[in-house]
Amino acid sequence: MPSNPGESLPGVSETALGAAEMRAEESLRPDRLFADPYATAFVDAAPPLFPDLPSIDGDPALADLKEEFVTAVAIRTRFCDDYLTAACAAGCRQVVLLAAGLDTRAFRLDWPANVRLFEIDLPELFAFKEAVLGRHGAQPRCSRTAVAVDLRDDWPQRLRGAGFDPRRPSAWTAEGLLPYLSGRDAARLLEAVGELSDAGSRLSFDFDEFADDSMLSALRAEPAMAGVASMWEGGLGEQPVEWMRAHDWLVTTRDRAAVATSYGRRLADPTGGFLEATRRSV
Repeated sequence: MPSNPGESLPGVSETALGAAEMRAEESLRPDRLFADPYATAFVDAAPPLFPDLPSIDGDPALADLKEEFVTAVAIRTRFCDDYLTAACAAGCRQVVLLAAGLDTRAFRLDWPANVRLFEIDLPELFAFKEAVLGRHGAQPRCSRTAVAVDLRDDWPQRLRGAGFDPRRPSAWTAEGLLPYLSGRDAARLLEAVGELSDAGSRLSFDFDEFADDSMLSALRAEPAMAGVASMWEGGLGEQPVEWMRAHDWLVTTRDRAAVATSYGRRLADPTGGFLEATRRSV
């Protein structure tokens, strides 16, 4: 392993570092929505994040965009925390974090007894993540298994091989993931989740819109941010609810801005939201 394991992280994993940096900022707030004790450790262990990006100093538009992203990540993190807590309270004892990134829910949330948590992400990301957690003596609060595999490969087989039981209800998250996938890859991923989900299983993911007044459209319009924006492929597009219902899920959604308000925060971007689904008996 290189002396600085972050040097080998690819672009999409750099976005995981970006989210960790934003969680570190949120964790320092007196009114924080969560506390991630290892977020700063990940940032400190990595090389400079996106070194080619322009400085926000003296650029109010970019500064506002950054603040909006920091708030959005904080809201998303807390929403997923609450969703998983509720799913486990309802009886789910298997949790699967698709593209788990550098979040540390296994270490920072209070889990019921007998919960098995599976994190799926790229091998190079786990090489970095496990090294940092090991140096800090981090101990999970549940049974945690890292499944190092590309989600474009046969990850269901790897997940089952790691001990996941598709006959038991499970709670899934695809936090911040789908916008980085093409429509075809997003559909294939969610179809695989459905095949692995017994009746009563739950799934949640955030969805975005590229409306003219959205944060993502504003970022895409910044020439200096073209490299970051180019990683977004759109996911399921504009019909995630209809897609999920057609594939045997009961679906509810919540507007991102409304969720932010419920947590005492404000988002300028009125678009996008969170989807929660429960697997029907089929």
